[in-house]
Amino acid sequence: MPVSEGINLALMLAESGIIDNAVHEVMARPQLLMAAEASPGIKTAMKNQVMKWRGQVKNKISNVSIEEQFSQELELYQTVSNWSQEEFMDNIDTVIRKLEGQSAFYFKAKRLNAREHEKHNLMFQSYFCNTWYEYLSHALKEAQANDLEQHKDKLVADLYQRIETMKQMEEVTEAGDPKKAGRLWDMAKAKLTRTDIDSMKSIASFLKKNHGLKEIAEKLGRMANEIDDPNKERVKSEDLRMVEEKSDSVTDDIVGIHESDDLSKLLPSEAMFLAYPELEVVFYKHLVDKRLMNYRVQGSQRKLRKVKAFKRQTKQVDQDKGPFIVCIDASGSMSGFPEQCAKALAYGLMQIALAEDRDCYVIMFSTQQITYELTKQDGLTEVLNFLSYSFHGGTDLGPVLDQSIDLMTSDKYKNADLVVLSDFIAPSQPAEMLARISKLKEQKNRFHAINLSRYGNPELMTMFDHCWSYHPSKLSRLLKWR
Repeated sequence: MPVSEGINLALMLAESGIIDNAVHEVMARPQLLMAAEASPGIKTAMKNQVMKWRGQVKNKISNVSIEEQFSQELELYQTVSNWSQEEFMDNIDTVIRKLEGQSAFYFKAKRLNAREHEKHNLMFQSYFCNTWYEYLSHALKEAQANDLEQHKDKLVADLYQRIETMKQMEEVTEAGDPKKAGRLWDMAKAKLTRTDIDSMKSIASFLKKNHGLKEIAEKLGRMANEIDDPNKERVKSEDLRMVEEKSDSVTDDIVGIHESDDLSKLLPSEAMFLAYPELEVVFYKHLVDKRLMNYRVQGSQRKLRKVKAFKRQTKQVDQDKGPFIVCIDASGSMSGFPEQCAKALAYGLMQIALAEDRDCYVIMFSTQQITYELTKQDGLTEVLNFLSYSFHGGTDLGPVLDQSIDLMTSDKYKNADLVVLSDFIAPSQPAEMLARISKLKEQKNRFHAINLSRYGNPELMTMFDHCWSYHPSKLSRLLKWR
């Protein structure tokens, strides 16, 4: 058998249906069926994970089994099957010794070799090799089945863990939302403790009570679609507008006298003809001839009319939303209420990112920078690490802006929303930094500032596209605190 035939043997076994049977067995488990039926988003995410596992495990059981367990025996088999009859008879004892302790075919080969009256048959070598091939196929299939069972057990354990985590997440987020469920499922590999859930519930509750923070997060989520692209050409368009037009049928003002047959605008002197029977005929003749003296009136009335105008095309239709890059001032001056606000707002932006299929990165900065990817695989671990971080140190805005600007120049962070949460008690940035930010704005990146102090440097915040201030009174803080 040529080398490729050995590989084909493993692939044939991998495609024999045992993997598909394993997939059906996994998806038919009652707990998984119940979770899938409870949420369309979870059902799709679960199916995607199982099909991805199917492809991965197919490669593993077709390659690893050959390379690690059967490569030497396959090589020996291929050599022996190509020998002449004379070579086979001279070396068969050596071949059987090599199989000892390495192959399930060893004992069968030993019994076949012991049949002296059959060994000299011209078909003996062919029969020996065919029997060996059957043993190889069976051993390989058994090894693959064992590998598959181990992989399947790991998959089922992972699925059950994710279902449990999704149930726990229902307490702190809209885990049933189809838009969020898929990405939450990808993040749900982490095992959550009661302390973890309590920590996220506390932040979610804080965000819910502080409506101003929630509104800021929602506005940030919408802004990617609400800006005009200065590079778009102006095009002619038709809009319906209310316009005023002069009309003789509107009785706003009397502007003169004219001949007509409108009895509602008749001059009093014309009605005098009706007072005398001999003149009544004259009145009716003037009426038929439209020669009665009438007041001429004129006024303005409003009408909807199509008006052509040139306007710039907006990006609202085809705007791709990039990631959120949330830079949080983790200095000591931010501890307490500002720290809670910063964490809650970042958590709110993560929720929006999940629903809109965007990424959300958090960079904590003081005297150093620590980065968390809240929406990546295993992102819940990153979320918990972020929420447990304690603020301390001093404010150093320059390095984190440098890091963020470097990120935003790459394709991965194209059209990003950079959000800086700080008390902005820091010096203004140099002209070189302002120039780099201005260049990125031209490339459709957006810069936002959220000031959590009354004492922020106003000049520092002028470099941002949008600035919000959130620093409720002490009484409001007491009412909203946890």
